[in-house]
Amino acid sequence: MTTPTMPQRLGAEMLGAFWLVFGGCGSAVFSAVYIAPNVIGGQSAQVGIGFLGVALAFGLTVVTMAYAVGHVSGAHFNPAVTIGAAVARRFEWREVPGYIGAQVVGGLLAGAALWGIARGVPGFSPTGNLAANGYGEHSPGGYSLVAVLVAEALLTAVFLYVILGATDSRAPQGFAPIAIGLSLTLIHLISIPISNTSVNPARSTGVAFFNGDGAPGQLWLFWLAPILGAAIAGATFHLITGVDRRDRDISGEIEPQDAVVAEGVDPDAPR
Repeated sequence: MTTPTMPQRLGAEMLGAFWLVFGGCGSAVFSAVYIAPNVIGGQSAQVGIGFLGVALAFGLTVVTMAYAVGHVSGAHFNPAVTIGAAVARRFEWREVPGYIGAQVVGGLLAGAALWGIARGVPGFSPTGNLAANGYGEHSPGGYSLVAVLVAEALLTAVFLYVILGATDSRAPQGFAPIAIGLSLTLIHLISIPISNTSVNPARSTGVAFFNGDGAPGQLWLFWLAPILGAAIAGATFHLITGVDRRDRDISGEIEPQDAVVAEGVDPDAPR
């Protein structure tokens, strides 16, 4: 087995963040509300996927990409997850900046793609309509700054608890992406009316500048709250669960004895 290089890992994180923003926010922009004409007796009908569909879409982006590239990068796709994992000693701090940079770039590329597609319908204005996060007048339900901060920090903390627990070596193997994806779905079911749900600074950044309408000015909260919640979870997971991996080697370096290839085996053969 070969260890993925850092460029490969960053590429996987960029791809995963792109898919999360494009799939999740795209479902909100294009499919949450859709009026189909002449459905029943010539009458129009709302056939969009609604909040439930959008929540499920976000969860599915994580499930699909975690299975696709999780073995390459660990499937963070989220700066808060990366920082929370580092606080929990599951990830090297020296690799945090690269991961966050790749995630933000992936999110911005998805935001640009959504902006470009949304402009393809005559009369549709992307401004204010690209599923940006917000508080106060930019919150779907009019929730205050404090309410949004508390909700985002709390939900991100729970999200990290699920991630840290589901990816532990003693958890059922192969099911972590499902648990994590369902957790993100539930988080969206709770908080779409509160803040349009971030729990991911890359997701918020990805659409904020294309959305405009106050989203860039409120973006600071959707970095602060998720990172705060993730850091709290990372620092307390071992206290709550008794699963303490802070003394483990997380350098990712291969021990010399593990790199030995048996005689007669091509070391460069695909594995």
